Amino acid sequence: MASVKLKSTDELNVMRESGRLLAMVFDYLDGFIEIGISTMDINDLAERYITDQLDARPASKGQYGYQYVLNSSVNQVVCHGVPSATQKLKSGDIINVDITLEKDGFIADSSKMYMVGNVSPLAKRLVDKTYEAMWQGIRKVKPGATLGDVGHAIQSYAEKHGYSVVREYCGHGIGREMHEEPQVLHYGHPEKGLVLKEGMVFTIEPMINQGKAKIKVKKDGWTVVTSDKKLSAQWEHTVAVTSDGYEVLTLRTEERV
Repeated sequence: MASVKLKSTDELNVMRESGRLLAMVFDYLDGFIEIGISTMDINDLAERYITDQLDARPASKGQYGYQYVLNSSVNQVVCHGVPSATQKLKSGDIINVDITLEKDGFIADSSKMYMVGNVSPLAKRLVDKTYEAMWQGIRKVKPGATLGDVGHAIQSYAEKHGYSVVREYCGHGIGREMHEEPQVLHYGHPEKGLVLKEGMVFTIEPMINQGKAKIKVKKDGWTVVTSDKKLSAQWEHTVAVTSDGYEVLTLRTEERV
């Protein structure tokens, strides 16, 4: 518990603004992600918008030696897909766009799935069920709950619908650093693990596979793909533990109901 940094009211206000700006980036990209655009074009659009329009910093660029502002993970890519000028989206593709943004010293992290053109019913089902699996986890967040409660909610929902949960990658605490304690697993047992307290801020970002959970990393050292070449989907939000529940700091326009 000592290594988990609880955020003060003032710090949370700054993180709330970082999250609001990051949600605006996705609103902006919504108008461009369509058949024919390259994943590098998406990267460049996001970078210009973050730096020029929002006066913020794309926090992923330069982190761990990574050269780009986002990950673009298409179809069987689980996570950490690298933008490419030659990879152009085509009808039927599903793509996860994962972006981090830093404003006034604090970072927000979020990702969204896009379905391009005429997507198959099986692909759409995976995207939709992964989104709901994320929310199953988010809804468990409150003081006194555990990270095991969160992980179990995600795992049980995904497996109930015939999918598998990637275990090698997880959510994480976030604040002044992109990756802080705790690690937030997307599987687990109820009432086990770290007890949640007001002021904790972390990401919930399940990677759900259509087939088996097994993955492999490609030769570029970044791109993670499903071993069986079946589809994978992921959604992510930055979530704060409040006095009586949770607040999603990166909530997007279409999610505000």
